[in-house]
Amino acid sequence: MLGVVPSPTPSVAEAVAARLDLFLDRMRAESAEYGEDAAAFLAAAADTLSGGKRLRARFCHAGWRAVARFRDRRAVEDDHLWDACAALEIFQSAALVHDDLIDNSDTRRGRPAAHRALESSHRAAGWWGDAAAFGRAGSVLLGDLLVAWSDDLLESALDGHAEARTVRAEYARMRRDVTTGQFLDIAEESAWSVSDDREHAERALRVASLKSARYSIEQPLVLGASLAGADADQTRALRRFGHPLGLAFQLRDDVLGVFGDAAVTGKPAGDDLREGKRTVLIAFTRERLDTSARRVLDEMLGDPDLSASQVSFLQETIAGTGALDRVETMIADYARDADRALTGARLDDAAVGELRDLARAATVRSS
Repeated sequence: MLGVVPSPTPSVAEAVAARLDLFLDRMRAESAEYGEDAAAFLAAAADTLSGGKRLRARFCHAGWRAVARFRDRRAVEDDHLWDACAALEIFQSAALVHDDLIDNSDTRRGRPAAHRALESSHRAAGWWGDAAAFGRAGSVLLGDLLVAWSDDLLESALDGHAEARTVRAEYARMRRDVTTGQFLDIAEESAWSVSDDREHAERALRVASLKSARYSIEQPLVLGASLAGADADQTRALRRFGHPLGLAFQLRDDVLGVFGDAAVTGKPAGDDLREGKRTVLIAFTRERLDTSARRVLDEMLGDPDLSASQVSFLQETIAGTGALDRVETMIADYARDADRALTGARLDDAAVGELRDLARAATVRSS
């Protein structure tokens, strides 16, 4: 149905879940001597790995399949691939834990964000001190633990693999890109006030590229393809597909962050407005407002106490400037560019069809 992401391919979701379960069992066994508090910490980390679309794992699998089955239609997924897919999902959880802390978000996927869950556990245990501070500090360490876990599982995936060096370099680049992109995202929430208004959209797109486009789609694709031994032309085609699609994916996220249905997204309506996100959508809006209206917008953005009526006012303002239509056009254009990149590529035909399905799921969605 239009606007709803199809359920993940069962074999991919189930295989990744199985690898995560095995890994978590090993982590629990290795940490058993640390005591009950550490066990609760590990349980909190494990909780972050449940749910989600498994988008990065799906793109990693699709990249592998596009190359492996172009070479040999009988190629079968192995533990190297599933461990790499699972490592990506663990890193995604780490990024979300830190992102929710940075944004001071209360919820994730309809449940308390990690720092809020840790805060609640502090209170429930009757511990002394500031529960909120404990939750914040604990979530920093929780995200760090998940990053370490993702590295551990990636190394398991690369054990004895012929393409280990190539995959490790791409994974390291992904980590650097998303971390830098996250910093630029928070920097932009302050730097916009002294930067040229004409540069806001370009700066927002740079954040989208680093924080999401490469990390969510392009790099998982290339990681999977690299595991399959992709050559330069195949890697180039997948990058040309993955990057514009990743930009479309992030722009869709930006739209949902302002106009999304809380019952579907699992986040309060207008959450990006309360967080003061300086997205392309906001940059386009500011371009079309006069000085006084722009001042009102700037004063309201980033107010964590925005009421429902104020959110509605901002939504109407954004849509009224034509900014929403402009972003929707960009999403369509990026998706079209991505689709064209697959034409004539030396990739498995069935996998190309799967990539096109994933492209629609990533850009035409409501959560």
